[in-house]
Amino acid sequence: MTPFLQFDIALVIIITLAKLGGYLSYKLGQPSVLGELLVGIILGPTLIDFLHLPLFTDEHLVETIAHLAELGVLLLMFLAGLELHLNDLLKSGKVSALAGVLGVVGPLTFGTLVGILFGMEFQTALFIGLVLSATSVSISAQTLMELNVLRSRVGISLLGAAVFDDILVILGLSVFVAVLQAGSNVNIWSIVLIFIQMVVYLGVALGIGVWLMPRLSNWVEDLPISKGLIAFAFVIGLLYAWAAEALGGMAAITGAFLAGLMFARTRVKEQIESGISILAYAVFVPIFFVNVGLSANVRELTAQSLWLLVILVVVAIIGKVVGAGGGAKLGGLTNLESLQLGVGMMSRGEVGLIVASVGIIEGVLSQQIFSAIVGVVIVTTLLTPIILRSLFTRKNVIREKA
Repeated sequence: MTPFLQFDIALVIIITLAKLGGYLSYKLGQPSVLGELLVGIILGPTLIDFLHLPLFTDEHLVETIAHLAELGVLLLMFLAGLELHLNDLLKSGKVSALAGVLGVVGPLTFGTLVGILFGMEFQTALFIGLVLSATSVSISAQTLMELNVLRSRVGISLLGAAVFDDILVILGLSVFVAVLQAGSNVNIWSIVLIFIQMVVYLGVALGIGVWLMPRLSNWVEDLPISKGLIAFAFVIGLLYAWAAEALGGMAAITGAFLAGLMFARTRVKEQIESGISILAYAVFVPIFFVNVGLSANVRELTAQSLWLLVILVVVAIIGKVVGAGGGAKLGGLTNLESLQLGVGMMSRGEVGLIVASVGIIEGVLSQQIFSAIVGVVIVTTLLTPIILRSLFTRKNVIREKA
């Protein structure tokens, strides 16, 4: 069978089972994303490992699926940004800043202490803390969108906190790698340069979005091009994502979120949302959620790494709930809202995997520790939508918009 036909049937299996898993999860009263994640775990190396069955011989298939999954998370975050208004996000600045900063400090401290208790070198322990500091709100955003509370005070503050979290974690990761590679020759100016990159990117991205995006959107809408507006929004989302990582030193998902936030200010928002939603939820987003499960392999865990996994899961949950939730409380949210925000920050998702993979490349993490961290990513990703949904029961939903 040709590589394309292998790719073809792999997509048939992934998308069909993802939709079936999402439907069953919905019928059981849980977010559809939970079913899609479980499908990924079943199909992955933990149980079936279907991408390595004799049917699939193309060595690039796993990488191709992963690329499609990355498109899925970018589109998901683009839609999350499209749901909000820039003014709403700015109003949550105090809560977002406190929750984002303390949501990094808590897991970083706890994770480092766990690594030291397990007898690891300090740099390995510190890197574990850095991994646990990461947050991926794509799954939380999806759950909140399903519950129709993304624009609640908690939802807006959650997305704002994720931006602060992303900046701090990426900055910390960049500094860690720079120090590791430079050894005793580390230059403080290289660290300052990374921070300047982030600030410049955010400034330029927001400036273009505020002043240029509405005019360009109106111009493209009037052009006699089939689905030109949807193609334009898709391309801009990808461009923002690329620039965030390549030029701004930030995660690509932050760029996609900012692009959506900019398009939310235009008069063609509904048209863009309709077109991108079909593209995202029909194909790319299910692939992303399934691929998170495909990356896990519980079989690689030893007895010691299994204990490490259990403790790291507990620390990962407590670190975000206490850190980010405590920051939200200090920022003025109620106890319930603070708990909801803290739980919403629990999922490590693809951001945790990206940070952990850097540890493998730099030789900081062993394969067993990496497998334990992947387990943490999977568990927190599975638990987040379940707990988040239970906290947003009908009587507890915050109906007041920020």
